Amino acid sequence: MRLILASASPRRRDLLSVICPKFEVEASEVEETLEGGPVPEAVGRLALRKARAVAGRHRDGIVLAADTVVVLDGEPLGKPSGPEEARAMLRRLRGREHEVVTGLAVADARSGREKALAVTSRVLMARYSEATIDAYVASGAPLDKAGAYAVQDLGGALVERLTGSYTNVVGLPVEETRRLLAEFGVPVSAGAGP
Repeated sequence: MRLILASASPRRRDLLSVICPKFEVEASEVEETLEGGPVPEAVGRLALRKARAVAGRHRDGIVLAADTVVVLDGEPLGKPSGPEEARAMLRRLRGREHEVVTGLAVADARSGREKALAVTSRVLMARYSEATIDAYVASGAPLDKAGAYAVQDLGGALVERLTGSYTNVVGLPVEETRRLLAEFGVPVSAGAGP
C-alpha cells in the first residue's frame, strides 16, 4: 500500500520511519494558518487541509499529514518569523508551562475517506539564561520550529518536565499515528514507539 507523508519535516520523517519504513514524502504547500475555534480542532483541520491537498494530486495512496503548535495562555505560537521573534517566544516560555498540540490527518486518495484528530502534551520549560537563548537563536535551530524550540535540542536542557507523548512534542505522536494508519489498512509495526 502506498503511503505519502505530506510534510517536509525531517523530524516527522524520522518518527514515521519507526513504525512504517516505506513511504514517500511530498510537501503539501498549504498555507499554515489556523482557522478560528478551539486550538485542537483548528490544528486538526489544518492537518486535514494538508492531507487533502496532497491526496488531490494522486489517484491512490494514503496520505498522512500533521501540524504542531505550541499554545501559551490560549495563544497558538507557530514558527517564528525571524531571530527576534524566536527570542521573544523563548523569553515568554521560560519557566512556564504550555501545551503542544499536534493535529494528525489521514486521507485516502482513492476513496476520499478521511479522519483527523489532535494530540495534546504539556511541557514545563526550564529557567534557561539569556545567554542560552542568544546561543540557541544564533544556531538557527529555533527558526523552523513551533514555539521556537525543539524538546530534543540542547540535550533537552530547555525543558524541565513533559507530561504526555514525547513524540507529539517532537512533531508526530507515534502511538496515535500507528493507530490511525492501521484504521486505513496501512501496515505498521506493533509495540511501543521510540
